[in-house]
Amino acid sequence: QVQLVESGGGLVQAGGSLRLSCAASGRTFSNTPMGWFRQAPGKEREFVAAINWSGSTYYAESVKGRFTISRDNARNTMYLQMNSLKPEDTAVYYCAAEISPLPTIKTLPSEYRYWGQGTQVTVSS
Repeated sequence: QVQLVESGGGLVQAGGSLRLSCAASGRTFSNTPMGWFRQAPGKEREFVAAINWSGSTYYAESVKGRFTISRDNARNTMYLQMNSLKPEDTAVYYCAAEISPLPTIKTLPSEYRYWGQGTQVTVSS
């Protein structure tokens, strides 16, 4: 089992920055592909960014160049640095993890078994 807890959400003006954290516990963290997703009211959950256990990353086009995903395996924590935020980035942000021996990048919600409770990010115009 893997337990995930997000933090770092809040209210920020357009153009501002936030850093989300996802603390993992419950088992070995280092071999877990992980990702960030977001869900705005009335919309489906969408992929934001993913990272495998070796540090390779992948981003949605809408956040590429503005968001950076990273992980600190020693601290069992994943991060999402969000810069140049836009009102359309407003959503509940979720972190996700899966157990896999392969250095895969996972971009679909169905590929992840473990989810955090979510943290609200609101960007005002």
